[in-house]
Amino acid sequence: MSADSPVAGEGSVRADRLAQLRAAAPWDVLIIGGGATGLGCAVDAAARGYKTLLIERGDFASGTSSRSTKLIHGGVRYLRQGDLALVRHALQERASLLDNAPGLVRPLAFVIPARSWLARLYYAAGLKLYDLLAGARNPAASRLLDRQQTLAALPGLRAEQVCGGVEYHDAQFDDARLAIALMRTASDLGAVCLNYLPLTGLMKKAGRISGAQLQDAETGETFHVDARVVINATGVYADAVRRMDAPEAAPRLTHSQGIHLVLDADFLPGTSALLVPETADGRVMFAIPWLGKVLIGTTETERDDLPEEPLPFADEVDFLLRTAAGVLARPPQRSDIRSAFAGLRPLLDPGHAGHGQPGHSAGLSREHSVQVSESGLVTISGGKWTTYRWMAEQVVDQAALVGGLPVARCTTRTLKLRGAECAGEGMAPYGKDAALLLAGLPGHGVYLCAGLPYTEAMVRFACRYESARTIEDILARRTRLLFIDALAAESAIDRVGEILAEERVVLPSDLPALRERARACARRYRLG
Repeated sequence: MSADSPVAGEGSVRADRLAQLRAAAPWDVLIIGGGATGLGCAVDAAARGYKTLLIERGDFASGTSSRSTKLIHGGVRYLRQGDLALVRHALQERASLLDNAPGLVRPLAFVIPARSWLARLYYAAGLKLYDLLAGARNPAASRLLDRQQTLAALPGLRAEQVCGGVEYHDAQFDDARLAIALMRTASDLGAVCLNYLPLTGLMKKAGRISGAQLQDAETGETFHVDARVVINATGVYADAVRRMDAPEAAPRLTHSQGIHLVLDADFLPGTSALLVPETADGRVMFAIPWLGKVLIGTTETERDDLPEEPLPFADEVDFLLRTAAGVLARPPQRSDIRSAFAGLRPLLDPGHAGHGQPGHSAGLSREHSVQVSESGLVTISGGKWTTYRWMAEQVVDQAALVGGLPVARCTTRTLKLRGAECAGEGMAPYGKDAALLLAGLPGHGVYLCAGLPYTEAMVRFACRYESARTIEDILARRTRLLFIDALAAESAIDRVGEILAEERVVLPSDLPALRERARACARRYRLG
């Protein structure tokens, strides 16, 4: 059954996918982890013709991959750190994504305000190097702005002490929606992608990884899946999976938390983003127009624990509000926050990898590493959203060698993702047939919340074609309601639950528990 076969509910599609797990034939590639990197690996492996299975313990992109700064970028601060190779590769990947997913990734102008002419020239010189590294595929060249131009580009900026600025271009995207596009692209290519199917153990034969034990989180059914090669793409949990393979495995990652705050658009009107190049924690701060709101971030707080639902710390929230108040004409208050969320970053730490002392996370870059254990587990560590495709290419190259798979060339550099054909039509997250499908679904034109562009038909679409299983899946990752207005999302919980039951995704008897879980989630996003 294709990813878009008409069905009465997602349950029948999930049943078909689970049935494929019960087949005796082994998989070529088993990918553990349904975030950006794992989904990228699934697209790459399936595009090469490998029989591919991807499993995710929760929802696709439910962790770090839906909680990013929503940027596809080379990384201005990595330029400052001198990591030119990473910046160049990231800018190449930015260009590919602009070509392959134009409906989901779009150019965005950034302005760096300067308080002195010397600072203005310093930023301009650095961004000219950024332009050079981007090459001919740069969306637009950077340029100097005078004081009037800077204030016109950033109408919400505090005017005092601004003498001018520099404009440059990067790209913006919707991270969770791009993840769903990757999942659907992989499915189109023949991969089987299942969420809510956690790994419970690794299987070995003669000391080599031969597959994995899985358990359906919804029914408790267990599976023993044979695979020629297993890829560990679990992000911040990569070390934990490595220890399932080899309990003595030394950690390779340092973890940090970054938070973001969402404010109403009138705090920074206009279409340009603001970059504050120096903050007290050694990072940069962005204020970005996103889905009719303004997204402010981020922070860098080292964490030793790995909570499933990380929460913003009070001092992180205060730090962002204080930093924003220093540059915005209207200082935001805690009561102005529409939504707040935190994500955990998997940072490759040279000290933990055995090459020196562990470093402060703010000084670590977003480089990645592919490692193969003695038993053949292929692990991808580190990295960032922008370079997911490049990372996946390297991982699948290595996995093919480990698994003895037929040699096949990577084709993802020019592979159009699901929805690319709808660029500019407002339907890009859904694909070329979305207009007809949505128009034919109950609830078309019936909005979940006044003033926000999410309809009941979109909820049904998410149930039928996008593997949504819970209320949070709908409110956080199929729509972005929880991320842009947590209070509005809370008001939609009851109706979304009813639709899930109507679509036979959940049993009516399960709705009270699902609703309470969703309400608890909404309270976290509104700092309640």
